[in-house]
Amino acid sequence: MTWSIVAHDPASGAFGVAVATCAFAVGASCPFVRSGVGAVSTQSMTNRYLGPAILDALEAGLSPAEAIERALAPDEGRHLRQVHCVDAKGRTAVWTGRNCVEWCGEATAPHVSVAGNMLAGAEVVAATLRTFEASASLDLAGRFMAAMAAGEAAGGDRRGKQSAAMLVTTTEDFPDLNLRVDDHADPLGELARLLGIWRQTYPPRRGWAPSKANPSGAADMEAIEAGWKAQGLDLRFRR
Repeated sequence: MTWSIVAHDPASGAFGVAVATCAFAVGASCPFVRSGVGAVSTQSMTNRYLGPAILDALEAGLSPAEAIERALAPDEGRHLRQVHCVDAKGRTAVWTGRNCVEWCGEATAPHVSVAGNMLAGAEVVAATLRTFEASASLDLAGRFMAAMAAGEAAGGDRRGKQSAAMLVTTTEDFPDLNLRVDDHADPLGELARLLGIWRQTYPPRRGWAPSKANPSGAADMEAIEAGWKAQGLDLRFRR
C-alpha cells in the first residue's frame, strides 16, 4: 500500500530508495540498499526477508529478474507482494503479485524503477519516473525528493499519507543517508526538511567518521577539540 523509487547513479555509484505510504514507519520495512550491489523495495503485504535475499542474489551475480524469482520462490504469499530492484549495471526488475490492491503497477527506465500499489492511479508512478528523469542535474537524493513530490501531487497513496523514508549508499557497509519520517501529516515535506539538515551536517561528519579507507576515522583529540573551539563550543575530552 505504497509507492517507491529505486535507483542507481552510475556517475557516483550510489544506490538509493525513496518510499512513501499511508502507514506507520515505512522506512522500517520497505527499503534496502547495499553498496556496489543494488537497491530494493519490498511492499504490499511487505515481506522484509525479500530485501536481503534479493541483494544476496545480486551480489552472487544473478540478474534482478533472477534475484527476485529466487527470493519469491519459497514465499507462499508471493501473490500479495510487490518488490522491485536495480543492480550495478542499471538493470531493473519488478514483481507485482496478481492479488495486489489496485491501482498497482510500475514504470521503469535504465537505472531506475518506480512501483506502487493501492495508489490513486497510474499517473502516480508515471509522474514519479518522469520527474526523476527530468531532474538529472540534481544529486540522487534531490532527484528522489522531486520525484516523490510529483507522485504525491498526482494522488499518491489513495488512502492518504503518513510516513516516508529515503536511503542512499555509496561506498560503505551502511547508508550515507538514512532518513525516516514515521508518522507525520506531511511526511514528504518533513523528509525534505530532514534532508536539508543532513546536507548541512553530513559533509563534516564524513571527514572524521570511520570508513573503509580510514577504519579508525579521526582520533586526534587535540585536533577534534580545536574544531569544537572554532565552532564556539566549550568541550574537552576526559584525560
